Amino acid sequence: MMSNAIVAHVILCLAALRVAADSRIGQSSSVPNTFPDISACISEPRIFSCENTTAIQNTCCSPTPGGLVLQTQFWSTWTGLEKKGQKLPKGSWTIHGLWPDNCDGSFEQYCDLSRQFDPSPSPAILPDGTVVPKYTGPGVDKFIEDFNRKDLLEYMNNYWINQGAPNADFWGHEFSKHATCTSTFDVACYGKTYRKHQEVINFFDAVVRAFHQYPTFDMLAASGIVPSNKTTYTLNQLQSAIRSQTGSVPFFGCTTNGTVLSEIWYFSHVLGTEQFGTYKTLDATSTSSCSKDGAIKYLERTPSSEHEVRKF
Repeated sequence: MMSNAIVAHVILCLAALRVAADSRIGQSSSVPNTFPDISACISEPRIFSCENTTAIQNTCCSPTPGGLVLQTQFWSTWTGLEKKGQKLPKGSWTIHGLWPDNCDGSFEQYCDLSRQFDPSPSPAILPDGTVVPKYTGPGVDKFIEDFNRKDLLEYMNNYWINQGAPNADFWGHEFSKHATCTSTFDVACYGKTYRKHQEVINFFDAVVRAFHQYPTFDMLAASGIVPSNKTTYTLNQLQSAIRSQTGSVPFFGCTTNGTVLSEIWYFSHVLGTEQFGTYKTLDATSTSSCSKDGAIKYLERTPSSEHEVRKF
């Protein structure tokens, strides 16, 4: 028989192993914070991006120089990957991205190639001749999983939909091309506790937050504008419906010589960070590609290309 001392020692060892196991389980099931360190922003001047008269001193506090922020959306009628379950959400437009245009309407792209996660860069060569290498690593959906953000991943797979390629390829494109040019997503803004890919998750959260501010399908439908293969609309009808709710005229994009509605861009200045700040919606600085006076089709989707993602 074992002595009392040996029994006690075994019990202590087992207890220590259990504590260690519980600790690992807790770590694996926890959700790490991904927000930046904006404590220094408390003492910064409070002004909307692109409306400052002096240089922004702390670029983690306000998007600069890309302070003209565009929340962009698609109206697509197919994905090309329906058989794999990649479908469009019923009753909603889908996310395109969150873009940091410069205050004069120009823009930068792929600003940090060390954070290039786009498997199909577009453009592949920047205006200055820099080649944007194709990304061949794990998809950014793996980054989301590493941060235990199943909620975010589910939402993105429901509302941020690619055409002809996996959703994660599109997400990697949007981060690499646009977020790397947004100062409030710079790695330096996350402080000493920064964890690799933290800003990627933070950007995706910011995109979803901005998308929620502009429920395009509902705003149009509430004004009597719904997808139809028979009824057409005018650009003025589309613009007036959105302006009645946001106070500003967005950019409407159309294909097929300006006759088929396909996208919308909401322009804003931001008070604070792109992550958490207040968006002040502005009139678009880009001219609509839709017919100015002709009929515009807002086409229905085929039933096999969309599914219900709202839970009931």
